[in-house]
Amino acid sequence: MDLTQLLPQTGSVIFTLFFFLVAIVVIVTIHELGHYLVGRWCGIKADVFSVGFGPKLFSRRDKRGTVWQLAAVPLGGYVKFAGDADATSMGHADGAQRGRHTMLGAPLWARALTIAGGPFFNFFLAIAIFAAIFHSEGLPVSPLTVDRVAPLPESFQSELEPGDEVLAIGGVPVPQTPADYFQDLPDGDTLEYRVLRGGQQMTVTGPSLSPPIVGAVNPNSAAFAAGLEEGDVIVGVNGVEVRRFADLVETVGAGEGAPVQLEVWREGEGVQSLELTPRRTDVPSAGGGFETRWLIGIIAGEYFQPMTESPGPFQALGQAVSQLIFVLQTSLSGLWNVVTGAISSCNLSGPVTIAETSGQVASQGAMNFIWFLAIISAGIGMLNLLPVPVLDGGHLVFIGYEALAGRQPSEGALRVFTAIGLTLVMGLMIFALANDIFLCP
Repeated sequence: MDLTQLLPQTGSVIFTLFFFLVAIVVIVTIHELGHYLVGRWCGIKADVFSVGFGPKLFSRRDKRGTVWQLAAVPLGGYVKFAGDADATSMGHADGAQRGRHTMLGAPLWARALTIAGGPFFNFFLAIAIFAAIFHSEGLPVSPLTVDRVAPLPESFQSELEPGDEVLAIGGVPVPQTPADYFQDLPDGDTLEYRVLRGGQQMTVTGPSLSPPIVGAVNPNSAAFAAGLEEGDVIVGVNGVEVRRFADLVETVGAGEGAPVQLEVWREGEGVQSLELTPRRTDVPSAGGGFETRWLIGIIAGEYFQPMTESPGPFQALGQAVSQLIFVLQTSLSGLWNVVTGAISSCNLSGPVTIAETSGQVASQGAMNFIWFLAIISAGIGMLNLLPVPVLDGGHLVFIGYEALAGRQPSEGALRVFTAIGLTLVMGLMIFALANDIFLCP
């Protein structure tokens, strides 16, 4: 392979690694900052705040005596509190005092809050990102007004124009709440839209509310690998014309993983043919749990984008909290279903897949990468609260035991439980890495 062939691949690897490290550093820093700030509020002194492990690259001591440092391996971090190894260790005193300002000398409530601070700061980061995105994207104005009509090939009859006020679709009045305009409205290959244009009511023709437009491409998907892009219109599958996104999903799913031939229209380039193989995917079902489907990895686009207005801060915050709850419920359900064997263990991804996804999402734009950060931050917070020794959740269990029993677990018990927890965590990491490289490439 000559250098001209190698450089694009090298650039792609560097791009991927860069955004993977950005994601890790941001999430770890927020997590450790949660431990530090809550600990400080609880009166516990921090000796060291480190982003990364290994040799120090930079450090400085603040007026409170805390050393802030950046280490050479940016794949984690820690806060070392006075009288303890780090924010979440639970061993007996290391020879230091057990004063009120130390981790082990502080009241149980202070220790519990300090330990929980890391995961909850991950949740706060996710909520802040979700709220900011919901606020920036906005909600449809009332009355429902067309802002932008998606480009479509000539075979799709499209008569809507920007500025049209949409009064009815397929003979059904648009709901009073514009945000719900997709609900309870008819769908079909072609629909009549009653609109108010220039002060006059008229009826125009348009396609389905959800034609076979690529609204977004999922990273690590067949569509991403094949080069599909946002805005592409899939006009045919295996030689059969499609007019609705639902028809595309049904046709692809019916093949149960068989390769599909897509006819893809791209504005300014015309129609091109692509062959790709759908991937078996476990997706959340409406009634809870998961269902297995064969997907190419695209999200439906819309015929038109409505004009929007920014929601109030409390409305955006409410949406953000709901989104966080959805992410946590889906993640917990997915983890449980993997453990019980209800869905494929390939749903468990390791650092290679996460790094790959970081680069792919970043290549789709800043907003997508920031949303990805929120999802990962929520997941890290959730995992850290699992009741496994060496994780924050495990240490909270030990504190609960101490509160009930009036004493700490013995050093022998701590060693045993810590070894078990470390074995579980390391085993999970090795299994996830094996998934990335060997089992589910």
